[in-house]
Amino acid sequence: MSATVKTPQRAVYPFTAIVGQEEMKLALILNVIDPRIGGVMIMGDRGTGKSTTIRALADLLPEIEVVADDPFSSHPSDPEMMSDEVKALVTEGKPLALAQKKVPMVDLPLGATEDRVCGTIDIEKALSEGIKAFEPGLLAKANRGILYVDEVNLLDDHLVDVLLDSAASGWNTVEREGISIRHPARFVLVGSGNPEEGELRPQLLDRFGMHAEIRTVRDPHLRVQIVEERTSFDQDPQDFLTAHQPMQVDLQEKIVAAQQRLGQVQIDHELRVNISQVCSELDVDGLRGDIVTNRAAKALTAFEGRTEVTVDDIQRVITLCLRHRLRKDPLESIDSGYKVQKVFNQVFGIAEEDSAYNGASPSMAGSRR
Repeated sequence: MSATVKTPQRAVYPFTAIVGQEEMKLALILNVIDPRIGGVMIMGDRGTGKSTTIRALADLLPEIEVVADDPFSSHPSDPEMMSDEVKALVTEGKPLALAQKKVPMVDLPLGATEDRVCGTIDIEKALSEGIKAFEPGLLAKANRGILYVDEVNLLDDHLVDVLLDSAASGWNTVEREGISIRHPARFVLVGSGNPEEGELRPQLLDRFGMHAEIRTVRDPHLRVQIVEERTSFDQDPQDFLTAHQPMQVDLQEKIVAAQQRLGQVQIDHELRVNISQVCSELDVDGLRGDIVTNRAAKALTAFEGRTEVTVDDIQRVITLCLRHRLRKDPLESIDSGYKVQKVFNQVFGIAEEDSAYNGASPSMAGSRR
């Protein structure tokens, strides 16, 4: 992939211009580096830039190479990201027409039906013409991209289950009247919501790789800076984009390099044991917490240009990976992030005063309620 940021047809607010919300930005970047982390759940106040940040990230990423005119954006050389039709062409040794396209960013509307999400099979055409007539859905469009679900806590649980299954397996299967069609559906699933409007069931929440909590910025100076930058963008988008172009290119190159370096990153056995001990002492069900923390720490290490995971890398990601997996006590007033860090410090032998973590990203200091 070439690391170039093309001027978009429609101006999108640049990712590098977004002030604060460090937790959310880090979680999104790590999932782009390693989609196997399993997506991000972003919970926070309205008007905190969730949608803006996700669109900005999709716009930042370099173009991908796809098989031309393929509805699933099939990868030209990776069989795990090819549709069955493209695989058949490759097996037969036929040449593939290739094209470049931007990383897909798909918004899932709240009222979407399962057919709209998964796609539909035209039974009449299949019976009368003897061919599998498939109308791709949103999962097909999201392959190799980002699928964003705003207000995911208001979405039907069954539909959330379908999304999580596809995100985990990398495939979507549609079955109707004995006819079955499957296609690649590997995407970064990003859900957002306002906790005041209801929580996701713990079983579903646990299946999101990371959980970022964001709050409205309270610092008046920071608020003024955010308003001024947004006003500058609205008044002259192209000038604003040009000013941020060098930073956009730098970040894009850093992400691409991290994706390429990820396979070389190693994590010491003792550190892996300590991660699992933290999960055990926090009484985290299952092994998803262990797996995701390992993957996220490796992705962060790759992002920072290194190949050996450190204790600091683990400390920076472990709250994002575990806070939503803790069993909630309705009488508990302690923040879940604080609980994770407290156990982390005990297991890794870090004194409380030496811990760099204070329960919030710098942009959210003083915003606890």
